[in-house]
Amino acid sequence: MQAIKRSNEVDVIRMMALLGICVVNIHFMALPVEEVFAKPASAADKMAAFLVECLFQLKFFLLFSFIFGWGMAIQQRSSQAQKRLTDPAPELPNQPPSFARRYFRRMAGLALLGAAHAILVFSGDILLLYALLGCLLWLIKDFTVPRLLQVAGWMVPLSMLCLTLLAVLFADMANPKLPLPGVIGSEASGLGGSFIAATQLRIADWPATLGILLLLQGPLAFAAFAAGLAAAKTDFFAHGSSGYRWLGKRCPLLLAIALPLNAWYAAVMGGLIAPSNEWLSLGGLVLAAVAAPALSLVYLWLFIWVARVITVPQLLVWAGKNTLSCYVLQGVIAGWVFGGYGLGLFGHFGQWMLLWLALGIALVSMLLVGLYAGKFSRGPLEQLLRRMSGYF
Repeated sequence: MQAIKRSNEVDVIRMMALLGICVVNIHFMALPVEEVFAKPASAADKMAAFLVECLFQLKFFLLFSFIFGWGMAIQQRSSQAQKRLTDPAPELPNQPPSFARRYFRRMAGLALLGAAHAILVFSGDILLLYALLGCLLWLIKDFTVPRLLQVAGWMVPLSMLCLTLLAVLFADMANPKLPLPGVIGSEASGLGGSFIAATQLRIADWPATLGILLLLQGPLAFAAFAAGLAAAKTDFFAHGSSGYRWLGKRCPLLLAIALPLNAWYAAVMGGLIAPSNEWLSLGGLVLAAVAAPALSLVYLWLFIWVARVITVPQLLVWAGKNTLSCYVLQGVIAGWVFGGYGLGLFGHFGQWMLLWLALGIALVSMLLVGLYAGKFSRGPLEQLLRRMSGYF
């Protein structure tokens, strides 16, 4: 296999995904559960909520997922290149372990970090979900590009089925919104208390939150894994690649699909569509399985274009290379800002202010991790995960 050149475009995509994920997650750490699900009172908060639901929710984690699948190919080809160097001299000691061993050690390490993150920081953690789906990705790693894209395509109707199931499970809720990760039970209300109290509530809420994550994000995340793996096999990030040109030509069509469907989804989530319109509400929720990937593909093309025409500061590029540390640090900073064990600003801000605070928290976390990585080559959690995977 030909080696894949790592590009800054990948790091820019990860950087932008970090921003989007923080914008979505911060509401579930900063507001009581009743306010997260209630229609905002002010016009600014209503607009902010609509923008987040229309342009951010369920979109940016797909960019992360796409790069996760792409990264598997990077790891596999790096392992094969290393194996070719050691095969001519099998008598040498301390040969590197097989790719399979390292990969599954990496998934186990990611699962452990995800569990710790869910318990200590944010129960809407996606790391454990990625570890579980990453094990399934192993089963299709040798599929051809057409087969990988078929797998990705079949995940869309599966996601629609899962979203329908979620809608049925929560049909008795007064508000038509689905409870999103991190807002199960009473965790949000507990964030205003001590760290121990908040941790106890996270532990209680985590099983239900993980179940909802599997239904809400699981199929689409796996679709993005498969698409990312297919992209690696076609050298998608190479300048002039046919895949990137193909995507660019279809962006107008994707936007024509994504914008109205995501606006419909946001109208349902924001309570703009009355709960009595059951089929209209259900349609807005279920068609998010089409709307979110369509807009994510447009973002993918756009962020690659931006990375090619704008010089991104090296500090942010380093952060993009170490998104595991950035992702966890976002939650740690948000917990300190809003939790009763920190600044105690829980429930003090509306959705409009939280939008800007999320961008600030994401930027601070990237700058801190970028500084650390610039000095030590990798972020602290990347170093830990690397050791868990068998790299020294």
